[in-house]
Amino acid sequence: MDLLIENARLVTMQEGEQGYLPTLIARVGIRSGKIVAISTTGQGKDNEHNESLLAPDQYNQAIDLQGKLLMPGLIDCHTHLIYAGNRANEFEMRLNGVPYEDIAKQGGGILSTVNATRKATEEQLIELALPRLDGLLASGVTSIEVKSGYGLTLQDEIKMLRAAKALEQQRKVKITTTLLAAHALPAEYKYRADDYIQHICDDIIPLAAEEKLATSVDVFCESIGFNLAQTERVFQAAKQYGLSVKGHTEQLSNMGGTALTAQYNGLSADHIEYLDEQGVIALSKSDTIATLLPGAFYFLRETQLPPIELLRQHQVPMAIATDINPGTSPFADLTLMMNMACTLFQLTPQEALRGVTQNAAKALGYGGSRGVIKVGFDADFSIWDIDHPADLSYQVGAKRLIGRIVNGDYVSHKGLQHVSI
Repeated sequence: MDLLIENARLVTMQEGEQGYLPTLIARVGIRSGKIVAISTTGQGKDNEHNESLLAPDQYNQAIDLQGKLLMPGLIDCHTHLIYAGNRANEFEMRLNGVPYEDIAKQGGGILSTVNATRKATEEQLIELALPRLDGLLASGVTSIEVKSGYGLTLQDEIKMLRAAKALEQQRKVKITTTLLAAHALPAEYKYRADDYIQHICDDIIPLAAEEKLATSVDVFCESIGFNLAQTERVFQAAKQYGLSVKGHTEQLSNMGGTALTAQYNGLSADHIEYLDEQGVIALSKSDTIATLLPGAFYFLRETQLPPIELLRQHQVPMAIATDINPGTSPFADLTLMMNMACTLFQLTPQEALRGVTQNAAKALGYGGSRGVIKVGFDADFSIWDIDHPADLSYQVGAKRLIGRIVNGDYVSHKGLQHVSI
C-alpha cells in the first residue's frame, strides 16, 4: 500500500541536534514499505525529495496528522519476551526478607522459569507473550529483539525462537531473534559447564542457523554465568555459522566480557554497570553499541552505575532497552525505560530518544535501514500527541501514542484512521 503522510511535525533523529528538533510541517511519501520522499517547511529548502513523488495522486491512501509528532518507531533491542511462569511470589518473598538463596532452594529463580518454559507448548508461549508485547507496542515500539534462554535444551531453545518469530504473525511488529542458550547452566549439566558450552556450539547454534531462527548469539558472561573462555567458544561458533554476537557483560563484576564482545565486533554489549575505562576504550574502537538496561538496575536496587561519562567521553553510542523478563525487569514500557535512563543514569532526553531509535537500530544490525527517518529507509514510525520529543522521557503512563507505521502499514492506537484520496 502506498501512503502519503501530511501535516506532520517531523523528528528525524538523523545525526546532530537538528534531527532531534521537530520541523514545522512535513510530508512523507511511502511506497512498498520504504520512504521515497520527504518535504519540510520552516527549516529551509529540503533536497531529499522530488516534488512529483509527493503529489497526492501518486498515493492510494493518505493520513493527515494535523500537526502531530512523527518520529522513528521505537526499538526495544534487548528483551526476554518469551517465557512461561510467574515470579511475582518471589518478588513478594524477597521484600519480606527471604534471601534469594532460599528462594532458589525452594525451586525459585531462573530455573523456575526454565521449568515452566519447558512445559509450555509453542502456542502457549505465544499466547503468554502477547500481553507483554501489546504493552511494548502501546509505548510506540515497532521493532523488538527477543532472546531465547529459558529452554536450555536443543528442543526448548528452538521452540522459544519459533514462538518469538511467530509474534510477527500476531501483531504488526518487526521481530529480531537472538539465541541465548548460554544464559544459565541447566540442571542436567551441573558442574559440567564446558560440556554444556560444547553442546551449544556443536548442536544448538548449527540448528538455529540452519533453520534461520536467529540472526545473533548472546552469552551471559559473568561469575554466575559463563567465563571468558567459554564465551569466546560460543562467539567463535556463532561466527562460523554466519551469526552476529552480543554480550550480557559486566552486570555484576568486571570480567572483560565487553572487551571480548568488541573484539568480535559484536552488535552490542549489554548491562555494563561494572565496565571500566579499558572496556569503554575497547568499545570505542569497534562498532559495538553499549546497551543500558535501567529496568534491571532499578528492580534489583543496584548502586553501581554504568560509566556514562566515560561512554560520552569516548563517544560510544548508547542504546536503551527494557530487558523485559520475569526475574529482574518485568516492565513492558520502553518510555518508562527512557525515564529511568534519565533519572537514574542522568542521560539527557535526546540521548534517551537516540537510545531507543538510532542506536537501538545499530544494536540490532539494521542501523542502515531503521532508527531514523530518511529517504530510502524503512517506513517505520511512531505518531505522538505531544509537544516535544522530551515529553517521552518526562511523562509516563499517559496515553499519547496516536498510531504506528510498520513497514509502511498503519496501525491506529487512538482513532486516527486512513483517509482515502
